[in-house]
Amino acid sequence: MLRIFGLNGFVEEFWGLVESMKNIGYGISKGVREKVLEKFEKEGLDGDDEKLRAVFDSGSIDKSETKISSRVCRIIRNEVWGDDVEKQLRDLNVTFSSDMVKMILGSLSTDPTKALILFRWLEESGLFKHDQQTYNAMARVLGREDCLDRFQKIVEEMKSFQFEIEGDTFTIVLGRFWKRRMIEEAVNLYEFAMAGPNKPSANCGTFLLKRIVMAKSLDMSLFSRAVKIFTNGGNVLTDSMLDAIIKSLTSVGRTGKCATVLEAMEEGGYVAGDNMRSKIVSLQFNAGKKDAAVKFVDNMELSRYNLDWKTWKNLIQGLCRVGDLDEACNRLRKMIKSEGVGSAGAPIDSIVAAYCRRNKAVEACKLLHNLASETEVRPWHRTYQMLITSLLAQRGFSDALKVLGLMKGHGFPPFIDPFIEYVSKSGTGDDAIDFLKATSKRFSSSIVFLRVFEAYFKAGRHNEAQDFLAKCPSFIRNHPDVLNLFLSKKPAKDAGTATSPLAA
Repeated sequence: MLRIFGLNGFVEEFWGLVESMKNIGYGISKGVREKVLEKFEKEGLDGDDEKLRAVFDSGSIDKSETKISSRVCRIIRNEVWGDDVEKQLRDLNVTFSSDMVKMILGSLSTDPTKALILFRWLEESGLFKHDQQTYNAMARVLGREDCLDRFQKIVEEMKSFQFEIEGDTFTIVLGRFWKRRMIEEAVNLYEFAMAGPNKPSANCGTFLLKRIVMAKSLDMSLFSRAVKIFTNGGNVLTDSMLDAIIKSLTSVGRTGKCATVLEAMEEGGYVAGDNMRSKIVSLQFNAGKKDAAVKFVDNMELSRYNLDWKTWKNLIQGLCRVGDLDEACNRLRKMIKSEGVGSAGAPIDSIVAAYCRRNKAVEACKLLHNLASETEVRPWHRTYQMLITSLLAQRGFSDALKVLGLMKGHGFPPFIDPFIEYVSKSGTGDDAIDFLKATSKRFSSSIVFLRVFEAYFKAGRHNEAQDFLAKCPSFIRNHPDVLNLFLSKKPAKDAGTATSPLAA
Protein backbone atom coordinates (compact mmCIF):
# COMPACT_ATOMS: atom_id res chain seq x y z
CA MET A 1 0.00 0.00 0.00
CA LEU A 2 2.85 2.38 0.73
CA ARG A 3 4.24 1.70 -2.72
CA ILE A 4 0.84 2.31 -4.34
CA PHE A 5 0.32 5.58 -2.48
CA GLY A 6 3.87 6.83 -2.96
CA LEU A 7 4.13 6.05 -6.68
CA ASN A 8 0.69 7.44 -7.59
CA GLY A 9 0.88 10.84 -5.97
CA PHE A 10 -1.16 10.15 -2.83
CA VAL A 11 1.37 11.84 -0.58
CA GLU A 12 -1.00 12.64 2.29
CA GLU A 13 -2.29 9.07 2.32
CA PHE A 14 1.30 7.78 2.20
CA TRP A 15 2.29 9.63 5.37
CA GLY A 16 -0.94 8.69 7.09
CA LEU A 17 -0.21 5.02 6.50
CA VAL A 18 3.38 5.47 7.66
CA GLU A 19 2.08 6.88 10.95
CA SER A 20 -0.44 4.03 11.35
CA MET A 21 2.29 1.48 10.73
CA LYS A 22 4.53 3.18 13.24
CA ASN A 23 1.81 2.96 15.90
CA ILE A 24 1.64 -0.83 15.56
CA GLY A 25 5.39 -1.39 15.31
CA TYR A 26 5.93 -1.65 11.56
CA GLY A 27 8.64 0.14 9.58
CA ILE A 28 9.30 0.98 5.90
CA SER A 29 11.16 -1.61 3.85
CA LYS A 30 14.28 -0.63 1.95
CA GLY A 31 12.73 -1.47 -1.43
CA VAL A 32 9.69 0.73 -0.87
CA ARG A 33 11.87 3.51 0.47
CA GLU A 34 14.07 3.56 -2.65
CA LYS A 35 11.16 3.47 -5.12
CA VAL A 36 9.14 6.18 -3.37
CA LEU A 37 12.22 8.34 -2.76
CA GLU A 38 12.96 8.24 -6.48
CA LYS A 39 9.37 9.31 -7.21
CA PHE A 40 9.53 12.15 -4.68
CA GLU A 41 12.78 13.42 -6.21
CA LYS A 42 11.33 13.25 -9.73
CA GLU A 43 8.21 15.20 -8.67
CA GLY A 44 10.28 17.83 -6.88
CA LEU A 45 8.80 17.04 -3.47
CA ASP A 46 11.87 18.18 -1.58
CA GLY A 47 10.19 18.35 1.84
CA ASP A 48 8.75 14.85 1.55
CA ASP A 49 12.06 13.62 0.12
CA GLU A 50 13.96 14.82 3.19
CA LYS A 51 11.26 13.58 5.57
CA LEU A 52 11.40 10.08 4.09
CA ARG A 53 15.21 9.97 4.38
CA ALA A 54 14.98 11.13 8.00
CA VAL A 55 12.38 8.47 8.85
CA PHE A 56 14.47 5.73 7.30
CA ASP A 57 17.77 6.97 8.71
CA SER A 58 16.35 7.24 12.23
CA GLY A 59 15.28 3.64 11.99
CA SER A 60 18.23 2.17 10.15
CA ILE A 61 18.14 -0.50 10.44
CA ASP A 62 17.33 -2.25 13.63
CA LYS A 63 17.45 0.62 16.09
CA SER A 64 14.32 2.51 15.10
CA GLU A 65 11.58 2.79 17.71
CA THR A 66 9.20 0.94 15.42
CA LYS A 67 11.63 -1.94 14.99
CA ILE A 68 12.36 -2.12 18.71
CA SER A 69 8.67 -1.92 19.57
CA SER A 70 7.93 -4.73 17.17
CA ARG A 71 10.63 -6.87 18.76
CA VAL A 72 9.34 -6.16 22.28
CA CYS A 73 5.78 -7.09 21.28
CA ARG A 74 6.97 -10.28 19.62
CA ILE A 75 8.75 -11.39 22.79
CA ILE A 76 5.71 -10.65 24.98
CA ARG A 77 3.15 -12.23 22.66
CA ASN A 78 5.04 -15.46 22.01
CA GLU A 79 5.77 -16.45 25.60
CA VAL A 80 4.10 -16.62 28.98
CA TRP A 81 5.32 -13.73 31.12
CA GLY A 82 8.07 -14.75 33.46
CA ASP A 83 11.73 -14.33 34.30
CA ASP A 84 12.78 -15.39 30.82
CA VAL A 85 10.64 -12.72 29.18
CA GLU A 86 11.93 -10.06 31.55
CA LYS A 87 15.53 -11.13 30.82
CA GLN A 88 14.97 -10.90 27.07
CA LEU A 89 13.52 -7.41 27.45
CA ARG A 90 16.45 -6.26 29.60
CA ASP A 91 18.93 -7.73 27.13
CA LEU A 92 17.56 -5.47 24.43
CA ASN A 93 19.22 -2.56 26.25
CA VAL A 94 16.38 -0.28 25.18
CA THR A 95 15.98 3.27 26.40
CA PHE A 96 12.21 3.47 26.55
CA SER A 97 10.50 6.73 25.58
CA SER A 98 6.90 7.78 26.00
CA ASP A 99 6.26 7.38 22.28
CA MET A 100 7.76 3.90 22.28
CA VAL A 101 5.76 2.77 25.31
CA LYS A 102 2.57 4.15 23.73
CA MET A 103 3.37 2.26 20.54
CA ILE A 104 4.01 -1.00 22.39
CA LEU A 105 0.85 -0.74 24.51
CA GLY A 106 -1.20 0.04 21.43
CA SER A 107 0.19 -3.03 19.67
CA LEU A 108 -0.68 -5.17 22.70
CA SER A 109 -4.25 -3.85 22.94
CA THR A 110 -5.66 -7.22 21.87
CA ASP A 111 -4.11 -8.73 25.02
CA PRO A 112 -4.83 -6.17 27.77
CA THR A 113 -3.51 -8.43 30.53
CA LYS A 114 -0.03 -8.62 29.03
CA ALA A 115 -0.14 -4.90 28.22
CA LEU A 116 -0.85 -4.11 31.88
CA ILE A 117 1.87 -6.50 33.10
CA LEU A 118 4.38 -4.73 30.87
CA PHE A 119 3.10 -1.34 32.00
CA ARG A 120 3.67 -2.23 35.66
CA TRP A 121 6.96 -4.00 35.06
CA LEU A 122 8.53 -1.09 33.20
CA GLU A 123 8.18 1.18 36.21
CA GLU A 124 8.88 -1.44 38.85
CA SER A 125 12.07 -2.42 37.07
CA GLY A 126 13.21 1.20 36.91
CA LEU A 127 13.39 1.15 33.10
CA PHE A 128 10.77 3.87 32.64
CA LYS A 129 8.75 6.41 34.63
CA HIS A 130 5.20 6.62 33.32
CA ASP A 131 3.74 9.98 32.37
CA GLN A 132 0.41 11.33 31.19
CA GLN A 133 0.88 9.96 27.67
CA THR A 134 1.60 6.39 28.71
CA TYR A 135 -1.16 6.38 31.32
CA ASN A 136 -3.59 7.48 28.61
CA ALA A 137 -2.28 4.72 26.34
CA MET A 138 -2.91 2.17 29.10
CA ALA A 139 -6.38 3.61 29.73
CA ARG A 140 -7.22 3.18 26.05
CA VAL A 141 -6.23 -0.49 26.25
CA LEU A 142 -8.21 -1.19 29.44
CA GLY A 143 -11.29 0.92 28.66
CA ARG A 144 -13.50 -2.04 27.77
CA GLU A 145 -16.23 -4.12 29.34
CA ASP A 146 -14.02 -6.99 30.51
CA CYS A 147 -11.34 -4.79 32.11
CA LEU A 148 -13.43 -2.32 34.12
CA ASP A 149 -11.78 -2.90 37.50
CA ARG A 150 -8.30 -2.45 36.08
CA PHE A 151 -9.43 0.54 34.02
CA GLN A 152 -10.90 2.20 37.09
CA LYS A 153 -7.67 1.67 39.01
CA ILE A 154 -5.66 3.29 36.21
CA VAL A 155 -8.08 6.22 36.19
CA GLU A 156 -7.73 6.68 39.96
CA GLU A 157 -3.95 6.68 39.61
CA MET A 158 -4.21 9.30 36.86
CA LYS A 159 -6.30 11.47 39.17
CA SER A 160 -3.79 11.09 42.01
CA PHE A 161 -0.94 12.13 39.70
CA GLN A 162 -3.12 14.95 38.31
CA PHE A 163 -2.84 13.53 34.81
CA GLU A 164 -5.54 14.60 32.33
CA ILE A 165 -7.51 12.32 30.09
CA GLU A 166 -6.61 13.07 26.49
CA GLY A 167 -9.24 13.71 23.83
CA ASP A 168 -8.45 10.54 21.88
CA THR A 169 -8.66 8.43 25.03
CA PHE A 170 -12.01 9.96 25.99
CA THR A 171 -13.50 9.50 22.53
CA ILE A 172 -12.32 5.91 22.06
CA VAL A 173 -13.31 4.64 25.49
CA LEU A 174 -16.61 6.53 25.57
CA GLY A 175 -17.51 5.01 22.21
CA ARG A 176 -16.96 1.51 23.60
CA PHE A 177 -19.08 2.29 26.63
CA TRP A 178 -21.94 3.58 24.43
CA LYS A 179 -21.78 0.50 22.27
CA ARG A 180 -22.08 -1.76 25.31
CA ARG A 181 -24.73 0.42 26.98
CA MET A 182 -22.43 0.99 29.95
CA ILE A 183 -24.09 4.27 30.94
CA GLU A 184 -22.80 4.63 34.50
CA GLU A 185 -19.23 3.96 33.35
CA ALA A 186 -19.71 6.60 30.64
CA VAL A 187 -20.82 9.14 33.27
CA ASN A 188 -17.77 8.32 35.40
CA LEU A 189 -15.49 8.87 32.41
CA TYR A 190 -17.31 12.10 31.51
CA GLU A 191 -16.85 13.37 35.06
CA PHE A 192 -13.11 12.69 34.87
CA ALA A 193 -12.81 14.46 31.51
CA MET A 194 -14.83 17.47 32.69
CA ALA A 195 -12.48 17.92 35.63
CA GLY A 196 -9.59 18.70 33.28
CA PRO A 197 -8.83 21.84 31.28
CA ASN A 198 -9.69 20.24 27.93
CA LYS A 199 -13.35 19.59 28.59
CA PRO A 200 -15.66 17.69 26.23
CA SER A 201 -18.01 19.84 24.15
CA ALA A 202 -21.50 20.78 25.26
CA ASN A 203 -22.85 18.47 22.55
CA CYS A 204 -21.18 15.57 24.33
CA GLY A 205 -23.12 16.45 27.49
CA THR A 206 -26.39 16.52 25.55
CA PHE A 207 -25.60 13.19 23.97
CA LEU A 208 -24.82 11.69 27.39
CA LEU A 209 -28.13 12.87 28.88
CA LYS A 210 -30.03 11.51 25.88
CA ARG A 211 -28.38 8.14 26.36
CA ILE A 212 -29.28 8.07 30.04
CA VAL A 213 -33.00 8.64 29.39
CA MET A 214 -32.98 5.99 26.64
CA ALA A 215 -31.32 3.32 28.81
CA LYS A 216 -33.11 0.08 29.63
CA SER A 217 -34.21 1.59 32.94
CA LEU A 218 -34.28 5.32 33.63
CA ASP A 219 -31.89 6.20 36.47
CA MET A 220 -32.82 9.75 37.49
CA SER A 221 -30.06 9.92 40.09
CA LEU A 222 -27.55 9.24 37.32
CA PHE A 223 -29.28 11.84 35.14
CA SER A 224 -29.09 14.44 37.90
CA ARG A 225 -25.45 13.63 38.46
CA ALA A 226 -24.68 14.09 34.77
CA VAL A 227 -26.54 17.44 34.80
CA LYS A 228 -24.45 18.57 37.76
CA ILE A 229 -21.21 17.53 36.05
CA PHE A 230 -22.30 19.39 32.92
CA THR A 231 -23.13 22.65 34.71
CA ASN A 232 -20.16 22.50 37.08
CA GLY A 233 -18.01 22.41 34.00
CA GLY A 234 -19.24 25.88 33.03
CA ASN A 235 -21.96 24.81 30.60
CA VAL A 236 -25.51 26.18 30.50
CA LEU A 237 -28.64 24.07 30.07
CA THR A 238 -30.79 25.29 27.17
CA ASP A 239 -34.24 24.82 25.66
CA SER A 240 -32.75 23.05 22.63
CA MET A 241 -31.00 20.63 24.98
CA LEU A 242 -34.24 19.81 26.81
CA ASP A 243 -36.04 19.45 23.48
CA ALA A 244 -33.47 16.88 22.33
CA ILE A 245 -33.83 14.96 25.60
CA ILE A 246 -37.64 14.99 25.36
CA LYS A 247 -37.44 13.56 21.83
CA SER A 248 -35.26 10.75 23.18
CA LEU A 249 -37.77 10.11 25.99
CA THR A 250 -40.59 9.98 23.48
CA SER A 251 -38.69 7.56 21.25
CA VAL A 252 -38.59 4.98 24.06
CA GLY A 253 -42.14 5.56 25.31
CA ARG A 254 -41.24 7.63 28.37
CA THR A 255 -43.05 10.85 27.53
CA GLY A 256 -44.61 10.80 30.98
CA LYS A 257 -41.17 11.42 32.49
CA CYS A 258 -40.77 14.84 30.82
CA ALA A 259 -41.71 16.76 33.97
CA THR A 260 -39.32 14.67 36.08
CA VAL A 261 -36.47 15.39 33.69
CA LEU A 262 -37.33 19.10 33.65
CA GLU A 263 -37.28 19.17 37.45
CA ALA A 264 -33.80 17.60 37.50
CA MET A 265 -32.56 20.18 35.00
CA GLU A 266 -34.10 23.03 36.98
CA GLU A 267 -32.13 21.87 39.99
CA GLY A 268 -29.10 22.42 37.78
CA GLY A 269 -30.09 26.04 37.18
CA TYR A 270 -32.14 25.62 34.03
CA VAL A 271 -35.08 27.96 33.42
CA ALA A 272 -37.47 26.55 30.83
CA GLY A 273 -38.97 28.83 28.23
CA ASP A 274 -42.72 29.10 27.74
CA ASN A 275 -42.67 26.96 24.60
CA MET A 276 -40.95 24.08 26.38
CA ARG A 277 -43.35 24.17 29.33
CA SER A 278 -46.41 24.18 27.10
CA LYS A 279 -44.90 21.36 25.06
CA ILE A 280 -44.40 19.24 28.19
CA VAL A 281 -48.04 19.74 29.19
CA SER A 282 -49.20 18.59 25.77
CA LEU A 283 -46.85 15.59 25.74
CA GLN A 284 -48.05 14.49 29.18
CA PHE A 285 -51.63 14.35 27.95
CA ASN A 286 -50.56 12.56 24.77
CA ALA A 287 -48.95 9.92 26.97
CA GLY A 288 -52.15 9.50 28.98
CA LYS A 289 -50.64 11.20 32.04
CA LYS A 290 -53.44 13.63 32.89
CA ASP A 291 -52.65 13.78 36.62
CA ALA A 292 -48.97 14.38 35.88
CA ALA A 293 -49.84 17.23 33.49
CA VAL A 294 -52.17 18.89 36.00
CA LYS A 295 -49.63 18.49 38.78
CA PHE A 296 -46.95 19.97 36.54
CA VAL A 297 -49.06 23.10 35.95
CA ASP A 298 -50.01 23.34 39.63
CA ASN A 299 -46.35 23.18 40.62
CA MET A 300 -45.59 26.00 38.21
CA GLU A 301 -48.28 28.12 39.83
CA LEU A 302 -47.04 27.27 43.32
CA SER A 303 -43.57 28.39 42.31
CA ARG A 304 -45.14 31.69 41.23
CA TYR A 305 -44.31 31.00 37.61
CA ASN A 306 -46.47 33.05 35.27
CA LEU A 307 -48.12 30.61 32.91
CA ASP A 308 -48.26 31.81 29.34
CA TRP A 309 -51.38 31.49 27.20
CA LYS A 310 -50.01 28.51 25.27
CA THR A 311 -49.50 26.48 28.45
CA TRP A 312 -53.04 27.31 29.55
CA LYS A 313 -54.35 26.36 26.13
CA ASN A 314 -52.54 23.00 26.06
CA LEU A 315 -53.74 22.20 29.58
CA ILE A 316 -57.38 22.98 28.75
CA GLN A 317 -57.26 21.17 25.43
CA GLY A 318 -55.70 18.15 27.13
CA LEU A 319 -58.45 18.10 29.75
CA CYS A 320 -61.02 18.25 26.96
CA ARG A 321 -59.40 15.29 25.19
CA VAL A 322 -59.66 13.13 28.30
CA GLY A 323 -63.24 14.26 28.99
CA ASP A 324 -62.67 16.22 32.21
CA LEU A 325 -64.80 19.15 31.09
CA ASP A 326 -65.60 20.49 34.55
CA GLU A 327 -61.90 20.90 35.29
CA ALA A 328 -61.37 22.37 31.82
CA CYS A 329 -64.00 25.04 32.58
CA ASN A 330 -62.41 25.78 35.96
CA ARG A 331 -59.01 26.21 34.32
CA LEU A 332 -60.54 28.41 31.63
CA ARG A 333 -61.85 30.80 34.26
CA LYS A 334 -58.45 30.84 35.97
CA MET A 335 -56.82 31.55 32.63
CA ILE A 336 -59.16 34.46 31.90
CA LYS A 337 -58.49 35.87 35.35
CA SER A 338 -54.75 35.57 34.83
CA GLU A 339 -54.34 36.36 31.14
CA GLY A 340 -57.49 38.30 30.27
CA VAL A 341 -59.95 37.44 27.53
CA GLY A 342 -57.69 38.12 24.57
CA SER A 343 -56.31 34.58 24.30
CA ALA A 344 -59.40 32.67 25.46
CA GLY A 345 -60.77 31.94 21.97
CA ALA A 346 -58.91 28.66 21.36
CA PRO A 347 -59.62 27.12 24.81
CA ILE A 348 -63.31 28.06 24.57
CA ASP A 349 -63.49 26.50 21.14
CA SER A 350 -61.95 23.28 22.50
CA ILE A 351 -64.39 23.10 25.41
CA VAL A 352 -67.44 23.77 23.25
CA ALA A 353 -66.28 21.14 20.74
CA ALA A 354 -65.79 18.61 23.54
CA TYR A 355 -69.30 19.27 24.91
CA CYS A 356 -70.81 18.96 21.44
CA ARG A 357 -69.02 15.66 20.76
CA ARG A 358 -70.59 14.28 23.94
CA ASN A 359 -74.09 15.50 22.98
CA LYS A 360 -73.97 18.11 25.74
CA ALA A 361 -74.39 21.22 23.64
CA VAL A 362 -76.82 22.69 26.22
CA GLU A 363 -74.02 22.71 28.82
CA ALA A 364 -71.79 24.54 26.35
CA CYS A 365 -74.57 27.06 25.79
CA LYS A 366 -74.82 27.69 29.54
CA LEU A 367 -71.03 28.14 29.70
CA LEU A 368 -71.06 30.80 26.97
CA HIS A 369 -73.91 32.70 28.63
CA ASN A 370 -72.18 32.62 32.00
CA LEU A 371 -68.90 33.78 30.50
CA ALA A 372 -70.71 36.56 28.63
CA SER A 373 -72.27 37.79 31.87
CA GLU A 374 -69.05 37.45 33.91
CA THR A 375 -66.45 38.67 31.43
CA GLU A 376 -66.01 40.35 28.08
CA VAL A 377 -64.95 37.08 26.47
CA ARG A 378 -65.45 36.86 22.72
CA PRO A 379 -65.69 33.32 21.28
CA TRP A 380 -64.61 32.64 17.73
CA HIS A 381 -67.10 32.83 14.86
CA ARG A 382 -66.67 29.12 14.16
CA THR A 383 -67.34 28.33 17.82
CA TYR A 384 -70.77 29.92 17.55
CA GLN A 385 -71.47 28.11 14.29
CA MET A 386 -70.45 24.76 15.76
CA LEU A 387 -72.57 25.25 18.87
CA ILE A 388 -75.68 26.36 16.98
CA THR A 389 -75.41 23.38 14.64
CA SER A 390 -75.03 20.97 17.56
CA LEU A 391 -77.89 22.51 19.56
CA LEU A 392 -80.29 22.21 16.64
CA ALA A 393 -79.15 18.62 16.02
CA GLN A 394 -79.96 17.91 19.69
CA ARG A 395 -83.36 19.72 19.33
CA GLY A 396 -82.24 22.63 21.46
CA PHE A 397 -83.99 25.26 19.32
CA SER A 398 -84.58 27.84 22.07
CA ASP A 399 -80.97 27.55 23.28
CA ALA A 400 -79.74 27.92 19.71
CA LEU A 401 -81.70 31.18 19.42
CA LYS A 402 -80.00 32.43 22.60
CA VAL A 403 -76.60 31.64 21.11
CA LEU A 404 -77.64 33.44 17.94
CA GLY A 405 -78.36 36.50 20.10
CA LEU A 406 -74.86 36.29 21.66
CA MET A 407 -73.38 35.92 18.21
CA LYS A 408 -75.12 39.06 16.99
CA GLY A 409 -74.05 40.91 20.13
CA HIS A 410 -70.41 40.23 19.24
CA GLY A 411 -70.88 41.67 15.79
CA PHE A 412 -71.02 38.44 13.81
CA PRO A 413 -73.55 38.04 10.95
CA PRO A 414 -76.45 35.73 11.88
CA PHE A 415 -75.84 32.06 11.11
CA ILE A 416 -79.17 31.19 9.48
CA ASP A 417 -78.64 28.05 7.34
CA PRO A 418 -79.03 25.43 10.11
CA PHE A 419 -82.08 27.29 11.49
CA ILE A 420 -83.82 27.26 8.10
CA GLU A 421 -83.12 23.53 7.74
CA TYR A 422 -84.35 22.81 11.27
CA VAL A 423 -87.56 24.87 10.99
CA SER A 424 -88.46 23.50 7.57
CA LYS A 425 -88.11 19.87 8.67
CA SER A 426 -89.42 19.90 12.24
CA GLY A 427 -90.34 23.43 13.31
CA THR A 428 -93.71 25.12 13.58
CA GLY A 429 -94.81 28.41 12.17
CA ASP A 430 -94.21 30.01 15.56
CA ASP A 431 -90.66 28.59 15.53
CA ALA A 432 -90.04 30.19 12.18
CA ILE A 433 -91.33 33.55 13.43
CA ASP A 434 -89.12 33.34 16.54
CA PHE A 435 -86.09 32.57 14.38
CA LEU A 436 -86.70 35.46 12.02
CA LYS A 437 -87.25 37.88 14.91
CA ALA A 438 -83.92 36.74 16.39
CA THR A 439 -81.97 37.55 13.25
CA SER A 440 -82.48 41.33 13.67
CA LYS A 441 -84.23 43.90 15.84
CA ARG A 442 -86.96 43.99 13.25
CA PHE A 443 -88.03 41.23 10.92
CA SER A 444 -85.46 40.01 8.41
CA SER A 445 -85.56 40.92 4.76
CA SER A 446 -87.97 39.23 2.39
CA ILE A 447 -85.12 37.09 1.02
CA VAL A 448 -84.84 35.17 4.32
CA PHE A 449 -88.63 34.72 4.45
CA LEU A 450 -88.57 33.37 0.92
CA ARG A 451 -85.82 30.91 1.82
CA VAL A 452 -87.91 29.62 4.74
CA PHE A 453 -91.01 29.23 2.56
CA GLU A 454 -89.00 27.42 -0.12
CA ALA A 455 -87.50 25.11 2.50
CA TYR A 456 -90.99 24.27 3.82
CA PHE A 457 -92.20 23.41 0.33
CA LYS A 458 -89.06 21.37 -0.40
CA ALA A 459 -89.68 19.39 2.78
CA GLY A 460 -93.29 18.77 1.64
CA ARG A 461 -94.76 20.68 4.58
CA HIS A 462 -97.29 22.88 2.77
CA ASN A 463 -99.63 23.27 5.74
CA GLU A 464 -96.79 24.53 7.95
CA ALA A 465 -95.84 26.98 5.18
CA GLN A 466 -99.43 28.31 5.21
CA ASP A 467 -99.41 28.56 9.01
CA PHE A 468 -96.12 30.45 8.89
CA LEU A 469 -97.47 32.80 6.21
CA ALA A 470 -100.52 33.60 8.33
CA LYS A 471 -98.23 34.73 11.15
CA CYS A 472 -96.02 36.91 8.91
CA PRO A 473 -96.30 40.71 8.83
CA SER A 474 -98.39 42.18 6.04
CA PHE A 475 -95.42 43.35 3.98
CA ILE A 476 -94.41 39.71 3.64
CA ARG A 477 -97.92 38.34 3.03
CA ASN A 478 -98.43 40.83 0.19
CA HIS A 479 -94.93 40.64 -1.25
CA PRO A 480 -95.10 39.76 -4.99
CA ASP A 481 -92.37 37.11 -4.78
CA VAL A 482 -94.12 35.43 -1.85
CA LEU A 483 -97.50 35.49 -3.66
CA ASN A 484 -95.93 34.05 -6.83
CA LEU A 485 -94.20 31.31 -4.82
CA PHE A 486 -97.44 30.20 -3.16
CA LEU A 487 -99.40 30.39 -6.42
CA SER A 488 -96.79 28.23 -8.13
CA LYS A 489 -97.24 25.58 -5.43
CA LYS A 490 -101.06 25.51 -5.78
CA PRO A 491 -102.74 22.63 -7.63
CA ALA A 492 -103.65 23.63 -11.21
CA LYS A 493 -107.48 23.60 -10.61
CA ASP A 494 -107.14 26.09 -7.75
CA ALA A 495 -104.57 28.36 -9.30
CA GLY A 496 -107.10 30.13 -11.53
CA THR A 497 -109.60 31.00 -8.79
CA ALA A 498 -107.40 31.87 -5.85
CA THR A 499 -106.71 35.57 -5.46
CA SER A 500 -104.51 35.22 -2.43
CA PRO A 501 -102.54 32.41 -0.78
CA LEU A 502 -104.67 32.99 2.31
CA ALA A 503 -107.89 32.43 0.42
CA ALA A 504 -107.19 28.74 0.42
